[in-house]
Amino acid sequence: MSDRTPSVPGQRLAGKSVLVSGSSNGIGAAIARLFVEHGARVAGYDRAPPPAGRTSACELFVAGDVADADAVAAFVDRAAQTFGTIDAVINNAGVDVFGDPLTLAPDDWWRNLAINLGGAWNFSRAALPIMLEHGRGSVVNIASVHGHKIIPGAFPYPVAKHALIGLTKALGLEYAAQGLRFNSISPGLILTDRIERWLSSQPDPEAARRRQTELLPPRRIGEPDEVAYTALFLASDEARFINATDIVIDGGRTQLYHE
Repeated sequence: MSDRTPSVPGQRLAGKSVLVSGSSNGIGAAIARLFVEHGARVAGYDRAPPPAGRTSACELFVAGDVADADAVAAFVDRAAQTFGTIDAVINNAGVDVFGDPLTLAPDDWWRNLAINLGGAWNFSRAALPIMLEHGRGSVVNIASVHGHKIIPGAFPYPVAKHALIGLTKALGLEYAAQGLRFNSISPGLILTDRIERWLSSQPDPEAARRRQTELLPPRRIGEPDEVAYTALFLASDEARFINATDIVIDGGRTQLYHE
C-alpha cells in the first residue's frame, strides 16, 4: 500500500491538500464538503462566496475568475504556502453557453472556452510545478455527458467539454511517469441549484421534472454527492493506478439506443 494511505479510519484524504474551483455551489460545494469530512484541507475558488445562509466547507476561500490565469496562479501559490503542498486539484468551475452557431456572439464563444476549458488548464498549469516537485498529484476535471454526446441546440458548450476530456487524457499521459494522474468525470443531469432553477422556470415545472426523470433509466435525477464520491475516489490513493480516464455518471442515460 502507498505510504500516504490515510491513517484515520474512514478518512480517505487524511493529510491531503486539495484545491476546488467552483466550490460555492452545486457539485463543487458537495465535493468540498465531502473532502473535508474525509480529512482533506480544502482551498476553494469561485466567482463569489456561497449564497447567504450557506457556509463554505473550505479552510481557505478566494473569490476570482478561473479564466484569469494570473489570479489563479496567485491563488494556487497562496494555497501551497498555506498548506505546504498541493495533492489534488478538482476543476469543477463551468458555465452554460448555448446558442445558434451563426448568431452566437464572439464573446460567448470565447467565454465558453475560457471558462469551461481554459479554467481547468489555468489551475493545472499553476499546480503542475508543485506536484512535480513532490512527485505526486491527482487532477480531476468535471466534464459532462456533453463531452460524449451532442444535443442539438446546445452549441458551443459540448465543444469545450470534448476538449476538456482531451486535455485530461493528454496531460495524464504526459506526466504519468512523474507520479501525476489526470482523470475526468462526466455528469449527466444532476439536481443542483442551477437545475432546480431551470425546472422551476418551465411552464409546467412538475411536468418538466417528470419528463427528465422518465428519460433516466433509474427514474430519478442524480445528486451532487454522487459526483462528489467519485471525485473522492479519484483524488485518493485508492485510485493511484487510474489515469487518463473519464467516468460517466448519468444513470446509464448515454447508453440508451433511443429515448
